[in-house]
Amino acid sequence: MKSFRDKRRDNRPARTEQSRPHEALATARPQAKPAERHEPKSADRHEAKPTARVLARREGLLPAERLPVILEVAPNADYALLDSGAGEKLEQYGPYRIVRPEGQAIWQRALSAKEWERADAIFTGDTDEEGIGRWRFPRTPLGETWPMKHDGIDYLGRFTSFRHVGVFPEQASHWDHMAALIAAAKRPIKVLNLFGYTGVASLVAARAGAEVTHVDASKKAIGWARENQEMAGLADKPIRWIVDDAVKFAEREERRGSRYDIVLFDPPAYGRGPKGEVWQLFEDLPGLTDLCRSILTPKPLAVVLTAYSIRASFFAIHALMRDTFAGMGGTIESGELIIREKSAGRALSTSLFSRWVASNERI
Repeated sequence: MKSFRDKRRDNRPARTEQSRPHEALATARPQAKPAERHEPKSADRHEAKPTARVLARREGLLPAERLPVILEVAPNADYALLDSGAGEKLEQYGPYRIVRPEGQAIWQRALSAKEWERADAIFTGDTDEEGIGRWRFPRTPLGETWPMKHDGIDYLGRFTSFRHVGVFPEQASHWDHMAALIAAAKRPIKVLNLFGYTGVASLVAARAGAEVTHVDASKKAIGWARENQEMAGLADKPIRWIVDDAVKFAEREERRGSRYDIVLFDPPAYGRGPKGEVWQLFEDLPGLTDLCRSILTPKPLAVVLTAYSIRASFFAIHALMRDTFAGMGGTIESGELIIREKSAGRALSTSLFSRWVASNERI
């Protein structure tokens, strides 16, 4: 599915590519590297009308459960939620203070108007994240990109026309957890990152020692991700950058017998593909979740699902994941990703998540 990954919360529109704000990447710099890899049209793939995956409830004991789990990102030197309120948030991304709309910030600001006026960049546009907008630079005109870091990994921030800047810091909890699993395994680990966007999660996994396959339908997002790999000094790490529909790629991996120890997937709430394919989260997520289980190795480590922009409790995706991983042992952990505000200590919820984690004896 293709889409705008920017309409992340309420009423996020169709994803026209499997990633985040792809149309916003139109000004991405061309790569001096080999062209991004496109999946070949193999003999078993003639673009026939897809058939629905046949699902049946799996036998076996349900995994243990832990909930609610609140994964929190606190302010640090690379990123901080400085303040929020009145429908906006004030953030520190590296050297820049940025103001963006935030529909969930229904409380009042804690910092003074003077502090907010020190912003370097302010996004002006559709406040419910459904339209193209632009950035205003009240102090000094800024370039399109600027250097950022996550835990020592360099990458590029970018002012896109859909308000996002190329990283979603609330995901850091998942990245740290994944890196710890890879390090603890003490064996070769393969990671599949579906809907991978600009690649910070893939870079974290590769640095930890994993072999990574990163899939996104947006050529621009993949180009940005490859640029981030070079900037991070990780060009020698084994990362396959693949431009493809995430679901179709996973289906072919299942047929080919390719298997992974960790699968990350972050599908849209709604999307429409380039050939008229329609993705509806509640209709299609069960099949994709089942597919992710089917491409796991005999000794997998984890499967991580993140869900933005859906009007549901995390209990819904928790029950789906627990049913899907029946008979696998391990634990399903579900809850919300939050960012802790620096000014008044309030928690800003960004998304729901559910992840299956293997029991210790499986690692």
